[in-house]
Amino acid sequence: MTTRSLKGAALRGPESHPRAHEPVVLTLTVVLSVLGALIGLHLVTTLGISANTSVIGALIAMLVGRIPARRLREMRSVHRQNLVQSAISGATFAAANSLLVPIGVPFVLGRPDLVWPMLLGAGIGLFVDSLVLYRVFDSKLFPARSTWPPGVAAAETIVAGDEGGRKALVLGVGGLVGFLGSFVKIAGNALPFSAAGVALIGNIWALGMFGVGLGVNQYGREWFDIDLNEMYIPHGFMVGAGLVALLQAVVLLVRRQQDKADGGDDGDGRTAVGARTGEAMQTTVDENGLRRALTQGYVLFVLGSLVVALTGGILGELSVIELIGWCLLAGFAALVHQLIVGLAAMHSGWFPAFAVTLIFMVLGLVIGIPTVPLALFVAYIAATGPAFADMGYDLKAGWILRQGGTPYRLVERAGRRQQYVAQLVGFAVALAVVAVTWKSYFEGGEIPPVSKVYADTVAGGLTDTSTLTNILIWAVPGALIQFIGGPERQMGVLLATGLLILTPYACWFVLGALAFRIIWARVRGPEAASGELNLIGSGLIAGSSLTDVSRVVKG
Repeated sequence: MTTRSLKGAALRGPESHPRAHEPVVLTLTVVLSVLGALIGLHLVTTLGISANTSVIGALIAMLVGRIPARRLREMRSVHRQNLVQSAISGATFAAANSLLVPIGVPFVLGRPDLVWPMLLGAGIGLFVDSLVLYRVFDSKLFPARSTWPPGVAAAETIVAGDEGGRKALVLGVGGLVGFLGSFVKIAGNALPFSAAGVALIGNIWALGMFGVGLGVNQYGREWFDIDLNEMYIPHGFMVGAGLVALLQAVVLLVRRQQDKADGGDDGDGRTAVGARTGEAMQTTVDENGLRRALTQGYVLFVLGSLVVALTGGILGELSVIELIGWCLLAGFAALVHQLIVGLAAMHSGWFPAFAVTLIFMVLGLVIGIPTVPLALFVAYIAATGPAFADMGYDLKAGWILRQGGTPYRLVERAGRRQQYVAQLVGFAVALAVVAVTWKSYFEGGEIPPVSKVYADTVAGGLTDTSTLTNILIWAVPGALIQFIGGPERQMGVLLATGLLILTPYACWFVLGALAFRIIWARVRGPEAASGELNLIGSGLIAGSSLTDVSRVVKG
């Protein structure tokens, strides 16, 4: 990011930040949230994916701000644009990943009577998910100065639209390459230009391991003549890396002194991504706040699981002691799930929500949880994570845009609160859209593929005990790599993420972009190269997001 202020963006005092409930902002938020929810539902039922619609929301807000009407001109504010893009993005992921996928599990299992109880539970999980992220964002565990690549892309798009000039040109060229390039296919697979964009922005160590994991996943059968997923090797890596990551998080919670690294770089020799002021390098959430947020989040997740259990009628299948254990385990799994998904998303822009949920499903099968309670257990966990990651992207965008406001900490917290309110509106719209449309989707055979996988696996049970053995064996190297890399780099989690995600040719885009980034830094110098690469990478991510959304029209 450049050091000069955005035109009209300077904030003087927390009261100067636009409010999410302003008539123009709220109206645009609701309308675009409906659009975002429908986009998410279409993509997750037809292609099995969801698109990040942040850039779409930002672009529409910019266009509205250019309409020559007095009230609409208010949308020229980059902070109002940030509120709107936060809402549409949140509605997209909430409707698709956090709501429709979970309620699809009992439906596929042949229990449509459990859809409404599960929608209630998924809604609770969604709102607790977002509350925890709101309270832990910009802590030592989830620092704002870390990468959050789609958030950088959204902020750069808004900045380019506000400032114009060379920055808009570079971003536009990157966006055009990402948009058109994503239509190019090799062996029927679209080229993942967004992967290159992420690699130009994020932590080199983390993304290097991510690229290696992607490559091994794609070429594992060809190189080693084994099916990694069939042997649950990637899942083992994630279990080991996830457990160490959890322990590293605990260390952060019990540590009372501020780490000097808070004022340094992000572990790969570059300055923090998007930081333009010294104040922005310091976290705004201390260890006590982080500890309280995670503790209260766990309690709320447990209470939410109790609601699912009681409304889902599983008390008849479990004793009181078993029900208590089920709720405690579901709350713990939901919390750990969102933390692992959030760490992966923070560093890579990709989140392995499906794979991490699958790990807890295997755990439930090993424990011997009955079919219906296990289906609700898995669906409840699946409701958490995606909204956590997506909201992190949006708060990152807002954090970049608000730098320069005075007093900084008060302005940043006020802006973050308004973004949270805007996202709550988006979540509420998404919940309403899913409640109205799920029956037509399911009865028409349009069910998210991942819901079918969860339901079929739960119904089939664990027929081979070697699965657990393989997970435990491969958890060891995953744990070692995560331990060696440390909490800043998350090398184990990112390697496991790459092993769990099958995106053809993404490994070449990630590793190639990292090589280009190293060479470009030597040619241009680290500081100049960082700003240029952020713009190019943001453009590639934004262009690829437009491609994903354009598939709705094609479909």
